[in-house]
Amino acid sequence: MKDLALVIAFIGLTVVCWGVYGPVLHRGQEGMRPDVTVKGSRLRPLICVGVAYFVIAVVAPIAMLQFFGEQMGESGEGYWTFTGTFWSLLAGTAGALGALGIILAFFFGGKPTYVMPLVFGCAPVVNAFLTIYWAGTWKSVSPWFLSGLILVAIGAFMVLFFAPKAQPHAAHVPSHAPAVEASNT
Repeated sequence: MKDLALVIAFIGLTVVCWGVYGPVLHRGQEGMRPDVTVKGSRLRPLICVGVAYFVIAVVAPIAMLQFFGEQMGESGEGYWTFTGTFWSLLAGTAGALGALGIILAFFFGGKPTYVMPLVFGCAPVVNAFLTIYWAGTWKSVSPWFLSGLILVAIGAFMVLFFAPKAQPHAAHVPSHAPAVEASNT
């Protein structure tokens, strides 16, 4: 029961962190523009994301391993392997390329209102199919499961089409401007 509570807590942490990722990243990107006539920076936010990843994903685990030690299994596993390192680096590369994709989507006019739901709506579909392929469980995929994946993707695209759009601002006319009278000529 304790492990289930921890699983739920860490899923909640991920949901909150990934949920705020897009809007916070967009603010950072917009905040790095030199003036309002220039679009936000493309790559400076990616550098900041990379620094944060480095601190959280490299520095913190090294410190934790030094403090807590490596948890070894019964057979003494807990060491670096080529296969584990390769797949882990590939996962990190996919995550970094995903961050770059989001940054470029924002740079070219995308907004967190629909970019992030599209990403988080379609990514689970890719995840599910890749996991099913690797597990070799195609024969046990039910129509209900496929229907759920289709609904997730449809929901993501509905967010794109029905996303709230900013209203154009009306031209401001100063109240001290002289009134223009219509002539009857």
